[in-house]
Amino acid sequence: MRVKIEESWNYVLNPFFNQTIFKSLTDNIKKEYRNHIIYPKGNEIFNAFNLCPFDNLKVVIIGQDPYHGEGQANGLSFSVNKNIKIPPSLNNIFIELKNNYPNYRYSNGDLSRWAKQGVLLLNSILTVRKSQPGSHGKIGWERFTDYVIKTISSQKKNIVFILWGSFAKSKADIIDKREHLILESSHPSPFSAHKGFFNKNHFIKANEYLNHNNIKIIEW
Repeated sequence: MRVKIEESWNYVLNPFFNQTIFKSLTDNIKKEYRNHIIYPKGNEIFNAFNLCPFDNLKVVIIGQDPYHGEGQANGLSFSVNKNIKIPPSLNNIFIELKNNYPNYRYSNGDLSRWAKQGVLLLNSILTVRKSQPGSHGKIGWERFTDYVIKTISSQKKNIVFILWGSFAKSKADIIDKREHLILESSHPSPFSAHKGFFNKNHFIKANEYLNHNNIKIIEW
């Protein structure tokens, strides 16, 4: 089936889009949007892909599901739009960035500038009901995003996968460690950040790996 997604992604993901499981997923999602308040907006579900074409991909940062508060989710994991208060997890990400780069400055939580440089900000679950975190965990999104991760792993080389928290780290088993760099830590949430998220230097390590493989680094 035809999906409104960036062309290079459409090409590599088309085998999944043509499976009955994806039709079932889209039918369920359409029903959810008709009957509930769902985030992000329908035209932003594939934002992570549309801003970061498969051909430009350098880094994958895996989240769980979108923010469930009004106006927060924008289709990019951990990101919010410029006019939205920075959530606690993202604030801790910025703190770690300043640990990596003491002169780092930011004015908002919009991470689209990362996406446009080749960072896929991928939530494993792409939609959520308002005020109900994890509410779309059984709807079929993980079958799709696992396929995305496996496709990246098998068709690309020298990608940096950044896995924060036990949920993201569970995806390490479907990534070829011989071809890619995997960086793992605890989640940046206030509940776990002090258990091993800070001072891991993932942003520096990602750029060192890219530079070593003659790939343009990310301006975080």
